[in-house]
Amino acid sequence: MTSDLASSLKDTSLLVGKAYINGQWVSSESGKRFEVWNPATEALIGTCPESTVQDLNDAITAAATAFPAWSAFSGRRRGRVLRRFYELLLENKEDLGKIITAENGKSMADAEGEVLFSAGFFEWFAEEAPRIYGDIVPHSSPHFRTQILREPIGVCGLITPWNFPQAMAARKIAAALAAGCTTVLKSDGLTPFSSNALAVLAQRAGVPKGVFNVVTALENTPQLGLALCESPIVKKISFTGSTRVGKLLMRQSSSTLKKLSLELGGNAAFIVFDDADLETAITSILVSKFKVTGQTCVCANRIFVQESIYDIFSEKLVQEVSKFKVGNGSDTSTTHGPLTNGTSKVEQHVQDAIVKGAKVLLGGKKLPSLGKNFYEPTIVGNVDDTMQVSMEETFGPLAALMKFSTEEEVVRRANSSEVGLASYVMTTDLGRSRRVPEALETGMVALNTGVISDASAPFGGIKHSGMGREGSKYGVDDYMTFKTIVTGGIGLPKSLL
Repeated sequence: MTSDLASSLKDTSLLVGKAYINGQWVSSESGKRFEVWNPATEALIGTCPESTVQDLNDAITAAATAFPAWSAFSGRRRGRVLRRFYELLLENKEDLGKIITAENGKSMADAEGEVLFSAGFFEWFAEEAPRIYGDIVPHSSPHFRTQILREPIGVCGLITPWNFPQAMAARKIAAALAAGCTTVLKSDGLTPFSSNALAVLAQRAGVPKGVFNVVTALENTPQLGLALCESPIVKKISFTGSTRVGKLLMRQSSSTLKKLSLELGGNAAFIVFDDADLETAITSILVSKFKVTGQTCVCANRIFVQESIYDIFSEKLVQEVSKFKVGNGSDTSTTHGPLTNGTSKVEQHVQDAIVKGAKVLLGGKKLPSLGKNFYEPTIVGNVDDTMQVSMEETFGPLAALMKFSTEEEVVRRANSSEVGLASYVMTTDLGRSRRVPEALETGMVALNTGVISDASAPFGGIKHSGMGREGSKYGVDDYMTFKTIVTGGIGLPKSLL
């Protein structure tokens, strides 16, 4: 590990460059390792094992061995372990934030916010674990009784992205453990240390060996994904990432008929009607568009503004975005860090928009003086539906402003995307506030706010944005199976015969 990051931590034991299998920190059987780089400074953070399929199978075996005992724990007992996990995340917020910032690049405020977000899932599912109820269903015959049990599905393969390396893992792990499942986490090769820190805290929280395992890899990621999908032992895959990879995992899982949770790409419409509260709309777009430098799956990608307020909205947005400070996330004055995976897609979308007649209102350039992964927070006006930014998820600090005239028009244009993860509606009209969210073809709608994610709210999309829900009381169901028990021969009292 680099001395810079390690020396900045209060607890250096949170920074581990190994895989975590069956309660032990291990290297790969191949002996190979991959490098992890800081996207802001381009400095080497450290190395992690390039886990092989054999390493993965060891983790799967460990999870299968641990499943009978963990699933037999009472929900209350599992909840106590998750509660301790929550407390440990809060206690180590500062160090965990530094690890996230180092490998992901996001500002310290965003990184520590991610730690709190992660903790929220463990707190929520600690409370859900003892409340996983079944049902008694009245049978059509008075001589029968029907009972429905909710049971943990088994070993779960969890595959997480780099943009929220700890929170996306936490959202899956907490729900799976609450349900009584055991897990194998494949962390992203760009950001493995954040997931490894969760494994350290899992040990301290009292998670038994084999219940939570982590394999790390960069080049071997496709092989590990295939092995998880084809394993007859793994009963469920939960994946957060691109639509392309999600479809691939679905195909690869078909031979074993796995249960799937897929949280895939988005192209969120942010709709500002002329009756909207302007301050609320601006505040909301700053959060939904530029949080984590625009690298979120629910990021506002197409910003539709009604014609009569377009000019004043764009002027106000330019004023506010001009106040951002781009830089190294470890600098506490930085509001927006580098792009974790490079600037090429943002550059491509900006240039395509300009060629097709859009106008750059702010930014539009790389910031080479800061490093190769930095790009100006950018606002582009007069965008239309033919431009790449309208059709593809940018995943960067590019706000694309589009004019519309009527409610019917904007709903039609918003729904024209093949994906349907999230959307945003800004209006003070009561009727419209019901009509438009109901008409939008997305799994989630934020009304007069730019914040859509919370541990208590089901998270997920429709169409090509995937299937299943994470977080909330519904998040446990994706890790459960339902068993029906029908009992006959109950009979009736003789007085009723």
